Amino acid sequence: MQTSTRDRIVVTAARLLQRQGYVGTGIKQIAQDAQATLGSVYHFFPGGKEAVAVAAIRHGTQEFGTLLQESLDSEEDAAKAMEACAGRLATELRESGWIDGCPVTAAALETLGTDSEIQRACADALRGWEQLVHDKLLRCGFSAADARELATTVISTLEGAEVTAQVVRDEEPLRAAGRQLARLVRSYEGDLR
Repeated sequence: MQTSTRDRIVVTAARLLQRQGYVGTGIKQIAQDAQATLGSVYHFFPGGKEAVAVAAIRHGTQEFGTLLQESLDSEEDAAKAMEACAGRLATELRESGWIDGCPVTAAALETLGTDSEIQRACADALRGWEQLVHDKLLRCGFSAADARELATTVISTLEGAEVTAQVVRDEEPLRAAGRQLARLVRSYEGDLR
């Protein structure tokens, strides 16, 4: 299946933003790496670099959401599902040579304090991922309030552990986070009976 020029631009921009951040990624590099002309980039994204970045962040959000959902669905037990998520992230990060971490972290940090479309796309990503975890916990019998707080904790912990794993080039921060998240989730099991 052949991908469209627009799709190549978005996928390429997503990878570059993930690896280099928003500031470190130029529109010319996006065009070159996507095997597209600069004119076609501006044709599909008249808003320029920011518009490409927003589309790329949304693409990365969906990709990561799929990975997260698959990991959550891989285990019926909520605690085991949390550990499975962290384990899969650890494996994929190592296999990428420690460069393909969270698809929104770099752009989110570089645009902090702004009311930009990029910042809103990053916030939407985090809220969407929290919702996936929240829904899994609800299906496992957690109360809505507990599920909401635990979902925030899970995503925040995985985000931090992933950055740490990238920096130290070791899976253990993610694997330890997974074990501790599973332990935290299990601590609620008495309340579910």
